[in-house]
Amino acid sequence: MTDYNRNAPQLQPHSPLLLEIPSGCSGLRLDQALSTLLPEYSRSRLQTWIREGHVKLNGAVVIPRQVVWQGDRAEVETQLAAEEIAFHAEDIALDIVYEDESLLVINKPAGLVVHPGSGNWQGTMLNALLHYIPQLAGIPRAGIVHRLDKDTSGLLVVAKTLTAQTDLIRQLQARTVKREYLAVVQGAPEETGSVEAPLGRHPTQRIKMAVVQYGKPALTHFVVVEHFAHYSLVRCQLETGRTHQIRVHMQHLGFPLLGDPVYGGKGMNVPVPLREVIRGFMRQALHAVRLGLIHPVSGEAMAWHADMPADMAGLLEVLRNEDQCEVTAKTAHSPSSN
Repeated sequence: MTDYNRNAPQLQPHSPLLLEIPSGCSGLRLDQALSTLLPEYSRSRLQTWIREGHVKLNGAVVIPRQVVWQGDRAEVETQLAAEEIAFHAEDIALDIVYEDESLLVINKPAGLVVHPGSGNWQGTMLNALLHYIPQLAGIPRAGIVHRLDKDTSGLLVVAKTLTAQTDLIRQLQARTVKREYLAVVQGAPEETGSVEAPLGRHPTQRIKMAVVQYGKPALTHFVVVEHFAHYSLVRCQLETGRTHQIRVHMQHLGFPLLGDPVYGGKGMNVPVPLREVIRGFMRQALHAVRLGLIHPVSGEAMAWHADMPADMAGLLEVLRNEDQCEVTAKTAHSPSSN
């Protein structure tokens, strides 16, 4: 999987600050003295700069607990915080499915974060959008109106104008935007069904979502497309767009997504060769296959389809072959075959 942050530009420093340690800071640790002399920066940030070699004391790189004395000279190369350049254009390729004066429909690959956030301040789809269309800097979130998880692939729409963004947000709120996903789940759910269960933050594990009594309303419809020996391919349609909705709802039913590192459960008891393939599938098996909406300017109903990416298509072939092997084995050992 491509690491989109690896190719992101490095943070650029401001001009170096030259400081002379005054008598009031004599005998303090270097980080303590700098925290006093540069109150606009947090002590933890100053400590990081010292450890990374961006601070020199009397011309030498030192450690944060180095004691300083009156007359010592410190040179501080201040560094931009990651969030300060989050909305920065980056030359990252986009798979554009459709584009006109109002809309941009993108087929997002797995591994690409949609919007900058904690731990992912660079190398996101937003950074790529600002490079492709610099004018999006004048639109909130660079025109992004809905998101996909980092390791979910597939379609999402971006507004190129404020008018289009406002209209698309209203469509999402009115539940007229049609979003369909293909997912590989553990086990064999019923052929068709719906999950209507409110979602909110997990009460004890804050990085996770969960079905909670006072969460936001969430509704997912699903239909089984294909059964395998141990897994099933299902098509899910969202009525709402809560964080991790399909992943949590299918887990709630007892059919977590294959490869899901957060909600995947303990996995299935499968033959060793298949187990190795599944271990090598490094994301949740979820792909946004279809997107439908009303064009915000023309009023025309529009829809797009994105073929399943190679990693999921390959996974399905392995599951189909495993299924055939099991059927053959059962037939060979059945009484009627003797």
